[in-house]
Amino acid sequence: MSPTNLNQVELAARLKISPRTLERWRWTGEGPAFLKIGGRVIYRLEDVEAFENAQRFESTSQHTQRRAAR
Repeated sequence: MSPTNLNQVELAARLKISPRTLERWRWTGEGPAFLKIGGRVIYRLEDVEAFENAQRFESTSQHTQRRAAR
């Protein structure tokens, strides 16, 4: 059975980034949605998958256009 929630270390390993990058993303609002429960940060798997899907591009120009629209 797959977990339905990930902690910061688990998500960092999944995305192959440092936990510090996730902390920065939370601060800047760039990363996936998260829950903060009793001081602990939890990422719901459905929010992580939605974030991953939003990062999908067909071409480099599509990525550039999306960044310019922000």
